[in-house]
Formats: sequence, structure tokens, C-alpha cells
Amino acid sequence: MESPDAAEVVRPLLRVRQVRDFAAEPVQHEALDAIADAARWSGSSTNAQPWRFVIIRDPDTLRAIHDAGLPSTRSFATAQAGIAIVMPEQEGRGISLAYDEGRAAERMLVAASLLGLGAGIAWIGKGARAEVGGRLGLPEDRFVRTIVAIGHPSQAGRQRKAPRGGARQPREETVFEERWPGS
Repeated sequence: MESPDAAEVVRPLLRVRQVRDFAAEPVQHEALDAIADAARWSGSSTNAQPWRFVIIRDPDTLRAIHDAGLPSTRSFATAQAGIAIVMPEQEGRGISLAYDEGRAAERMLVAASLLGLGAGIAWIGKGARAEVGGRLGLPEDRFVRTIVAIGHPSQAGRQRKAPRGGARQPREETVFEERWPGS
């Protein structure tokens, strides 16, 4: 049996990118549910599954998030939906929780891309977390640091942000065999 070309198999992952400008077309509920489920199935440290997810569709809430966290939340000016990653406040677990949160966020970007949608990670800084948490009705022992903006990419959202071939550093400068170069 002929084995598939490994580079071609993973090519869809190489095409996942941040989208921060969206068209006015609504996102189907089924797509948002599928994206949330993809995140829910992400791995987590000791299988703790610390995150909870809030799917946001209400335009007023989306725009309030935009206003609360600028410039990091600029994508919510046009996003048609968002999924907030709600994390627990747990002393001493900051690094592992952030790692789990990042895994879930990246999963959502991949899932959105596979569904033909665009998605972008928005960071909620400490100064905006109480406002966003209040808007989402979070208990005091939970917070949101990451919300994924979701929608159909606008024409501007589809534009390249780097010249062709310039989006990533060259492989020979970033991937090494066995040892650090020159060591």
C-alpha cells in the first residue's frame, strides 16, 4: 500500500491563520457547536479539563467585548460569534492552565478553518476581565483571558498579512536535527 505524502496530509493545518475582520453573514449554530466540541475534546494536563466554554451570539455582547478590551479585541467589531474560554482561578496552576487554554484555543481555530470559517484569538487583559466576566455572568472564581472571534472572513480578512513566502521564518533557521546547531 502506498503511503500518503505526509506534507499534503498536514497541509490544512498550515493554512490555519488568524482572521480579524468578518463579513455580516451569520454563523450557523451547528458550526459553533462543532467548534466548541472540538475545543472540549482538547487534551489537558492530567485530563483535568479545566475550561468551560461560553458561545456568544448576541451582537450587543460581541460589541461590548470589542469595547472592553481594545486593541486586543478589535476582531469583535465585526465578529458574528465568539467562544469564550472560561478558566478557574487556581493558585499554583497558572502555567498548566494557560497551556490547556492555549490548546483549546488553537483547536477552535483549526475547527473553524476546517468548516470554511475564520477565527481569531482575542486576549482579554486583566483590566477588562471583570467587565467581560460580568457580561457573561461568570462566578467570582472563574475568568476569561481568551475569546475566539468567529465568522465568515470578509474580503479584508482574507488578505495576506505577509508577502508570499514571508509568513514564517525559514525552516533551516527553526527546525534542527538531534542537536542545537553548532553545539
